[in-house]
Amino acid sequence: MENFKSHFVFNRQQRNGILFLILLISGLLGIYYFVDFSEENLLDINSPEIISIQKELDSLRIIEIASRKPKIYPFNPNFITDFKGYTLGMSPEEIDRLHQFRAEDKWINSIQDFKKVTKVSDSLLKVISPYFKFPEWVTNPKPKKQNNKGFKEKSFAQKIDLNKATEEELKEVSGIGEALSKRIILYREKLGGFTADSQLYNVYGLDYQVVQRTLNEFTVKTPKDIIKMNVNAVSASDIATIPSISYDLAKKIWEYRILRERVDDFSELENIEGMSQRKFIQIQLYLMLE
Repeated sequence: MENFKSHFVFNRQQRNGILFLILLISGLLGIYYFVDFSEENLLDINSPEIISIQKELDSLRIIEIASRKPKIYPFNPNFITDFKGYTLGMSPEEIDRLHQFRAEDKWINSIQDFKKVTKVSDSLLKVISPYFKFPEWVTNPKPKKQNNKGFKEKSFAQKIDLNKATEEELKEVSGIGEALSKRIILYREKLGGFTADSQLYNVYGLDYQVVQRTLNEFTVKTPKDIIKMNVNAVSASDIATIPSISYDLAKKIWEYRILRERVDDFSELENIEGMSQRKFIQIQLYLMLE
């Protein structure tokens, strides 16, 4: 019992310590209950300065988002690929209409033609049409001279198949003699058969007007099938196998693709040094985009 009581008996120093501890606890409790510790919001988000900064940040954010969007470069709408059409915002049906139209060897030569063929919405057409780039001979055609051709144009049915034409038949065209008729036949044999009428322009010695007269009498009705090469996978040597394409030009095409990692649209190749309109049409007979 005495040991139990000894726990409740304190000397003067101990009592002073206990009293100090009680006062300290009481003081802390008073401070906790009567002092407001909530943080005061020192930043006024509605102030003109904050609103101005917020607007500037929003504009920078919009610019950043816009910079991430694929940049549209001028392009020929005749050569829109599936991927290109998708990035432009065209639907699969609109892209298919364009490809079907081009498969018939027809060309789009104006914004109105593009609208008629693809049936894209006016809003989308307004966005993408400023980037359309047609060949120079379409946008700035030379004035037609009266009697420039000097012949009445024949229909497709009236023309002879260029892949079956004989030397004698070719010599009936004004401007084609024995040498040129043989040269046309030899070039046809070298190709294994013409694929398109445009290849006739590659025959050495045939000027523009003679080709025009020839194509009024002949056209390719049994085109040779060409296994097209993927421009994003072939080497410069492969490209150089295309008739009328030199190794120098083939190397430039290959280097263009390597530097940009891939070609998404044939129109990108139009500005390569040494690329004429005829050569541009020629490579599209032998190359494809994948």
